[in-house]
Amino acid sequence: MDYSYLKLGKATDLSNKKDRLIYRFFEILPGSLAWFTLLLIITLSFIWPVAIAIFIILFDVYFFIKTVYLSLHLRIAFGKVRQTMKTNWLDKLHWMPTSDYQLSTIKSWEDIYHLIILPTYKEGSDVIAGSLEGLINSSCPKNRMIVVVAQEERAGKDFNAEITKQLLAKYANTFLRIAFVEHPADIAGELAGKGSNIAWAGRYAKKELIDTLGLRYDHILVSALDVDTVVFPEYFSRLSYVFLSTPNPLRASYQPVPFFTNNIWEAPAFARVVAFSSTFWHTIKQERMESDTTFSSHSMPLQVLIDVDFWQTNMVSEDSRIFWQCFIRYDGHYQVVPLYYPVSMDANIAHTFWQTMINVYKQQRRWGYGVENVPYFMFGFYKNKAISLRKKIYLISTMLERFWSWATNAIMIFILGWLPVIVGGNEFNKTVLSFNLPFLTRSIMTFAMLGLITSAIMTIFILPPRPPQYGRKKHVWMVLQWIIFPATTILLGSIPGLEAQTRLMFGKYMGFWVTPKTRRTS
Repeated sequence: MDYSYLKLGKATDLSNKKDRLIYRFFEILPGSLAWFTLLLIITLSFIWPVAIAIFIILFDVYFFIKTVYLSLHLRIAFGKVRQTMKTNWLDKLHWMPTSDYQLSTIKSWEDIYHLIILPTYKEGSDVIAGSLEGLINSSCPKNRMIVVVAQEERAGKDFNAEITKQLLAKYANTFLRIAFVEHPADIAGELAGKGSNIAWAGRYAKKELIDTLGLRYDHILVSALDVDTVVFPEYFSRLSYVFLSTPNPLRASYQPVPFFTNNIWEAPAFARVVAFSSTFWHTIKQERMESDTTFSSHSMPLQVLIDVDFWQTNMVSEDSRIFWQCFIRYDGHYQVVPLYYPVSMDANIAHTFWQTMINVYKQQRRWGYGVENVPYFMFGFYKNKAISLRKKIYLISTMLERFWSWATNAIMIFILGWLPVIVGGNEFNKTVLSFNLPFLTRSIMTFAMLGLITSAIMTIFILPPRPPQYGRKKHVWMVLQWIIFPATTILLGSIPGLEAQTRLMFGKYMGFWVTPKTRRTS
């Protein structure tokens, strides 16, 4: 079967006119659905306020049910995460019968090697060292770890050389191998960003490290970690255990839960709410593996990466794209396996309040630009007839609803829900429906927001130790911060998500924006 379309970045990459028009239609679809919804509500609020008022009430009820449903998933998933964090997974590996191994070529858990790729661009040695220290403190034997620090030539050769010198002086003999690789700038056809960087590093590691050591590709798990990622002690042991016990382990990626808590005490309230909201969403996704995709830091077999020729180098959202590459390449026989185990990452902060606001917005917009995967997998489904129709319908509807909700729900609930009362006219405002609409909406949303209590409680459980410069009252603010959730979910959720979809809709393709890593305290 022809899989040449697996490397598509956008519609203009297609030379066939029919295919280009089909792909372009798929690019337009998510944004057009979002804008059609919002504009229809605004228009009908003027000319048919009764219908929109009824719709708003029904939508509020739907949102309430959805909130309860997701809250239950969050509680269940969070309970599993807490349980896995209490388990000694290295000990379980020692006692795991080899008859339980799902890969016949592995005779011992020590046959598994871990290739860790850390992409970096102008981050200081302290940030990279934090990630390396996490690897050292993990329970996995270091002689089973191969570390590649993937630098960018664009950062400056002198800058990279100094970072390499500092880190090699401390970590040169710590792992089985450690290498510093510089991704060349301005390679034709590439988009400057994480995808092109880790693809270069992955190919280097295969040729110069894995092949030199004579290791089997199907025995190597590749963990592409954001440079601020600090693994918890049992991460690689847990990863190895899940890999060994997963049916058909070479047709799966392995997803941890990102805890955006490395510097959470330093972040302003709105940045904390966004960070915790992201953490909770990805915790929920562990319970929804049938529609889960890889995100940010994740792990997968090297053999799989070789089969799809590594990460794409011509688009932004390489973390979720690699899942769709594999799903289409293996004709739908590929999955994300949840680890129910966390990795710790940075909350998005800058040196000033307003710069932090700007950075959080840009990061959310980049995450929202993951919508570029919608036309990619829809076009892949169109081309690949071997994937079952049932899977295609389920994933298309699920992903379209997910991005539609991202761009519209908060705006509909907290802003447009009141529009019929404001612009509906005197005749509508005399009706019982007009009188009760604000009361019903407020009541339903109040019950829905009770789910924030769960979030506030879980916030306390995942906080790292409080730095001494912050008083005990800071814990109180960690709970009270959730009162600003409606504002943050509109300004730093729906709006950047809607902008990302609009850019894709009009063919204003985005580049990769690197989130600056700022640590105010050591």
